[in-house]
Amino acid sequence: MNSHDSVIVAGVDCGTNSIRLKIARVTDHGMRDIVPRELRVIRLGQDVDTNHRFAKEALERAYCAANEFAQILSQHEVQAMRFVATSATRDAANRQEFEDTIEQILGVRPEVISGKEEAALSFLGATSVVSRENLEAPYIVVDLGGGSTELVLGGNGVEHSANEVQAAYSMNIGSVRMTERHLHHDPPTQDEIDEAIADIDEHIQHAFEYVPAGNAKTIIGVSGTVTTMTALSMGLTEYNHKIVDGVRTSIADAIEVNNRFLNMTRENRAQYHTIHPGRIDVVGGGALVWSRVLHNISQASNAVYGKPITSYVASEHGLLDGLVLDLGRLLLEEK
Repeated sequence: MNSHDSVIVAGVDCGTNSIRLKIARVTDHGMRDIVPRELRVIRLGQDVDTNHRFAKEALERAYCAANEFAQILSQHEVQAMRFVATSATRDAANRQEFEDTIEQILGVRPEVISGKEEAALSFLGATSVVSRENLEAPYIVVDLGGGSTELVLGGNGVEHSANEVQAAYSMNIGSVRMTERHLHHDPPTQDEIDEAIADIDEHIQHAFEYVPAGNAKTIIGVSGTVTTMTALSMGLTEYNHKIVDGVRTSIADAIEVNNRFLNMTRENRAQYHTIHPGRIDVVGGGALVWSRVLHNISQASNAVYGKPITSYVASEHGLLDGLVLDLGRLLLEEK
């Protein structure tokens, strides 16, 4: 392999709850990690659902992480970089301040991508690396973030490629947004949970008007909430991305574990080292969204095929991987 058939690119995915950096060498055959993933939980979306502005302390956390990423990037010969911001930034009135400062630190201006592009990149990332040996198309990729959740349905592998996006929709529901909007007590009351379920289900049913989720035969879940809850379903006492990536989990088991952690106090959740400390207060809200998405897709599948989907596959690869792979491919086309 030489410099003429590969490029080194970087991507930054700045979401509502966390920010991630990835550096990889991309070729016509795929990509090889140089810096697999650097993650910082910054809670950029703190109170954005209520105030529609970034909090000062949230911006400070974001800038601190960006400075750390700049140090890492300085150690590598990166040929191109793309920084994308998602749900929280779309909703913040003072986003220009954030974009200007990030550009000063990293030399690249954040792009506030649409929910549609976010969904497409998540689908590219998830389906490019998950083993398809036992996966039946069409796939539906669920990217469950802090502020939004994307549903992306691919082709059936016959009329349309299994890796081709057929429909996508971004819902304004996520771990941070649902926690701040509904789950105010610790642990949440049943009334709060019921209100959250009604809110989540309304968004999902609206999304199903655009994404025929019942056509899916395989659910692929990505994001920190999904992989964290999968690890807890597996009984892992420490998080291990290599073990979680690609594992198949029963929906019934997942919902049982999701409900258990939803109804737990934050103090009790903190005893589980499987959960990143930055997710302790919002993982219950994320788990509830995940349960309702799984339930609704399973029931939609039952209506189409006469039998529900009973499991899902967790993937460590989503928007960030799709972002880097897509950028690398664009550079290779220009060579």
